[in-house]
Amino acid sequence: MPTTALVLVLVAAVLHATWNALGKQARHPLCFLWSAVTLATIVGVPAALPMLLTAGIPTAAWPYVISTIGLHWLYFYALGRAYHSGQFSVVYPVARGLGVALVPGVALLVFDEWPSPVGTAGVGLVVVGIVALHLASVGPQAVRLAHPAAGTWWALATGLTTAAYSLVDKAGVTRLHPLPYIVLMFLGMSLTLLPVVLAESQALRREWRANWRTIVAASVMMLVAYLLVLFAFRLSKTAYVVAARETSIVLSALIGALWFREGRLGPRLAGAAVILVGVVCVALAR
Repeated sequence: MPTTALVLVLVAAVLHATWNALGKQARHPLCFLWSAVTLATIVGVPAALPMLLTAGIPTAAWPYVISTIGLHWLYFYALGRAYHSGQFSVVYPVARGLGVALVPGVALLVFDEWPSPVGTAGVGLVVVGIVALHLASVGPQAVRLAHPAAGTWWALATGLTTAAYSLVDKAGVTRLHPLPYIVLMFLGMSLTLLPVVLAESQALRREWRANWRTIVAASVMMLVAYLLVLFAFRLSKTAYVVAARETSIVLSALIGALWFREGRLGPRLAGAAVILVGVVCVALAR
């Protein structure tokens, strides 16, 4: 994986884990996330508009723009529901890790991207670490499918949409510059989620009154993190970018244990260490 792409993805991972943690601590996670996306759209439109007016939107890019809007709508809705009912140190690893498990196989079929043996081993270690981290977070009940942890099903739905939009975005940014691409995606997602949020207008007003400064910070982190990943997609293989991005799971283990007081730090760090080894393998892959 090129060094530049790895640096972009690691910075994005830190930002991603942080704004997700801010969303988790919100009074109403979905209203918080919608507000952050909408504010990021307002910030991004002036920067993207000159590019759109000059170059326009290629016809070939429209299917990917429309698809990523729909997939991100599902992603943010499921993520908000997951954070409302589940622990951060459970929801985040499951939601992010499922993408790592699914993307390489699909990328092989769609983009003909063959991971090297080292890269394949790295992706495998990331998945093993995610499973270990999840089990450490929720305990023995995690193995009992009849009694899943709260928020786990919504986290799985979030992970499915993560894998899907990662593949769509990989193809999309080869047809349209990442900045207008992400602004169009944010704009579409903000508009399509608007009816859902307006149905809980009182919760939206309360969220702004209580957390407007945090919403502003999260919106900036969200915009920058997505841009960095989209640029990284232009420099490296889809599976490698998605796997390296999941170093944010290491941070989620720390955040869950230290910030949200969700359980013991040791087991979480053990799972995070396996993930880190996997990411190193991905970084060394050619």
